Amino acid sequence: MSKAIEFTKRNIRRTPFQAIAASMVMLLTFLALQTFIILAAGSQAALRYFESKPQVIAFFKEGTTDQDVTAIESALKQETRVTNTKFVSKDMALQIYREKNKNDPTLLELVTANILPASLEISTKDPEDLAPIADILKREPVVSEVIVPEDVVATLTSITRIIRYVGGATVGFLMIFATLVIVMIIGFKIRIKRTEIEIMRLVGASPGFIRTPFIFEGMLYGVTGTILAWIISYTLLWYFTPFLQGYLGEVKLLPVNPLFMLALLGGSLIAACVVGAIGSFAAVRRYLKI
Repeated sequence: MSKAIEFTKRNIRRTPFQAIAASMVMLLTFLALQTFIILAAGSQAALRYFESKPQVIAFFKEGTTDQDVTAIESALKQETRVTNTKFVSKDMALQIYREKNKNDPTLLELVTANILPASLEISTKDPEDLAPIADILKREPVVSEVIVPEDVVATLTSITRIIRYVGGATVGFLMIFATLVIVMIIGFKIRIKRTEIEIMRLVGASPGFIRTPFIFEGMLYGVTGTILAWIISYTLLWYFTPFLQGYLGEVKLLPVNPLFMLALLGGSLIAACVVGAIGSFAAVRRYLKI
């Protein structure tokens, strides 16, 4: 094993530009892969956040009694599509309003609990259940308005689906491209070392001993590119975290859990070793006739 590693180092030192090219291709490939995974995980987490929030809000008319609210809540709890209901009184609505606008005193001066309506917040199992529940609430005489923020969930669902399809296709293409680059570079090295390989065969070197350094070399390109890609992606994510936190608002996706990033690094390293080994093995089978 130590001799194979030594031969691998020597092969890389003799052709540094090919090694840099292969590592750069692997860097771009796994930078795209890691970016895709981070975006997919973030969009999925945002989708779960909005799905867990109250999705239908019914505002009550002035003079609605507690009995009216209790009757509506009891009827909704009989619906299998409803997962949770929450009544928000006028005083609670005022507290929420003050919390959201605490940095703007001018918006708090004239607002009292009397001018804010009481409401009922309803969560459903699926976004498709929003419209039927909203229709039920609209038929209630004590309900003045029903808000259904279904566009937010629908938009996030579409974005998540696009990220999966486009990201998956892009990463798949780059994986194939990186494998082909490894095949070409390892094949080129095999051709220029043909004389040395023949001498090794004459002195009794086994086929496995000759093949192993080339396979290690391809795996090393993958590992090098993956580590650099992970450092770049983590650095950019850390740098833009303050800006993204302000943009995301209530959706708490940042800072990213370090365990998630370590798992991403581990998975990327495994994938890089597989891609590098496959490309190298394909080159060895194609160009090394032993």
